[in-house]
Amino acid sequence: MSTRFPFTAVVGQQDLQLALLLNAVAPNIGGVLVRGEKGTAKSTAVRALAALLPQVEVVAGCRFSCDPASPDPTCPDGPHTGAVAGARDARMVELPVGASEDRLVGALDIERALAEGVKAFEPGLLAAANRGILYVDEVNLLHDHLVDVLLDAAAMGASYVEREGVSVRHAARFLLVGTMNPEEGELRPQLLDRFGLTVEVAASREPDQRVEVVRRRLAYDDDPTAFAARWADEESAVRQRVVAARELLPKVRLGDGALKQIAATCAAFEVDGMRADIVMARTATALAAWDGRSDVLAEDVRQAALLALPHRRRRNPFDAPGLDEDKLDRTLEESAGDDDDPGPDGPGGGGQPSPEEGPQGGDAGAQAGTGEDGEPQPAAGGAGEQAPARAAEPFRTKALTVPGVGAGAAGRRSRARTERGRTTGALRPRGALTKLHLAATVRAAAPHQRARGRSGPGLVLRRDDLRQAAREGREGNLVLFVVDASGSMAARQRMSAVKGAVLSLLLDAYQRRDKVGLVTFRGTAAEVALPPTSSVDAAAARLESLPTGGRTPLAAGLLKAHDVLRVERLRDPSRRALLVVVTDGRATGGPEPVALAGRAARLLGAESVASVVVDCESGPVRLGLAGRLADELGGAAVTLEELRADAIAGLVRDVRGTTSRRAA
Repeated sequence: MSTRFPFTAVVGQQDLQLALLLNAVAPNIGGVLVRGEKGTAKSTAVRALAALLPQVEVVAGCRFSCDPASPDPTCPDGPHTGAVAGARDARMVELPVGASEDRLVGALDIERALAEGVKAFEPGLLAAANRGILYVDEVNLLHDHLVDVLLDAAAMGASYVEREGVSVRHAARFLLVGTMNPEEGELRPQLLDRFGLTVEVAASREPDQRVEVVRRRLAYDDDPTAFAARWADEESAVRQRVVAARELLPKVRLGDGALKQIAATCAAFEVDGMRADIVMARTATALAAWDGRSDVLAEDVRQAALLALPHRRRRNPFDAPGLDEDKLDRTLEESAGDDDDPGPDGPGGGGQPSPEEGPQGGDAGAQAGTGEDGEPQPAAGGAGEQAPARAAEPFRTKALTVPGVGAGAAGRRSRARTERGRTTGALRPRGALTKLHLAATVRAAAPHQRARGRSGPGLVLRRDDLRQAAREGREGNLVLFVVDASGSMAARQRMSAVKGAVLSLLLDAYQRRDKVGLVTFRGTAAEVALPPTSSVDAAAARLESLPTGGRTPLAAGLLKAHDVLRVERLRDPSRRALLVVVTDGRATGGPEPVALAGRAARLLGAESVASVVVDCESGPVRLGLAGRLADELGGAAVTLEELRADAIAGLVRDVRGTTSRRAA
């Protein structure tokens, strides 16, 4: 067995280490989500934590690690009356990103269940992790339905397997730790809320600390055993401290004053629900026990807020994580009854502009000057280029889907053949059976019962009788935005509306679990502003800084999109694409720009690329160029107004009303 890097030898990640240790002291906190850039010792620290946990008393031979002092009465391996007790080290079980649901929760032997009525259950990773650590690296890339199962088990402390009328339940209490790189996509806010604590980690910018990281890593690589031996005393001390804190935890007193501060803090930061209050209370109590105290202090409440609230404040992927620590301190002081607090407008606090207002003297984005109407004017020396316009407020958009039925990654946009969803038919299984179609299996076996010599009530079943359920659900797509940033789109109010529309579509793509890419065109060429990624907040940042001006090389933008889609088909053939072209349909610059744009559009249309053109043309006289472009692409055209879901709903109601009146 390989020697793990010692937990206490990790350099410069005190918040991460504290969050992990607090969960080791009080597992009911609910686990830790570790967010940070690659190469910041996230996985190293998590894997090293298991060595610090005390040994676990288990029932000998129980595959579910039942506690001999209070065995699970519903354990599939039970009952454990008079069972022999044993001890083993705490386990750390890793859940791979590509794991199936059966691998996570376990699997029933369907053949034995149908033919013999026996609950033959093969435990999964949740059973293996019971009373230990379940670690999910890149948890943001885990399929949504697996995350739902995982977090439900963590919340209930049990795993339920229900299939074809056969039910199995077993204990599943574990310390849940997930790590993720936000650049590769975010977790949904409702899933973020299910993690007890969160920690943001980053590599140190201090040269001395970076030198120490390299020195320790090289020493470990040269001789892992000797390196671990040098840190054995520190590891033992932390292990003993965890044991002592666990023993002290039930004796820690959480007074009314601390509870009032917790409630006031959660209310001040407008977190949803009551889970944050409960997690903060448990964390503050664990902090006191970790420090060897029997009373919760204000400093415990403050530290608990910094660990338990940042991820619960995110309403969408464009919200920056973190807490305003000045606001936190003011809230704690006010809730403690300190009337001398000067508040935000007191001494030293007045006259400071808010982030929304920008620096005194004008908008930070309008440094090139403003006109009589208050709108920023083009920056000097920009050759017609304007400073980036701010995006308008996002809105709920009309659902845009790819026609047909795909087989891509699980998501929430277009129809697809999936492992989850409604059953649409049955087929012979290829490989292992995962979703049994019971009725089809019985129909396949029924004609052969006499020939097979059936004499009793049981169904005589053969492997060839089994039928797999064909299911239809939803898939995530690649949504490639092609945004016109030319001079014809450069009116500040108009570009602000366009950016707001694209931001709304990005938010919709985030909620539907899509990959997104961004191509822009202006001047004489097009560029890939953001290669296809799962990080929609990166796309939003590129969109916000998008400058405008110059001619309209529409053909270049479409051809660049064609190149991006061709490469992505090679990388991920099963993920279907949706092309969203945001333009007024004009094409200028170079020889025959309109004809070139038409040929580029027909090239995409010939390859059956699903497309939508968002028509940004405005004014009393409209040329309808975007509609013609949509026809050549073989797609649909919608205006900015029609893109709004509420506008579409209103339009449908109006049409229905008109139809009803005509019928009358």
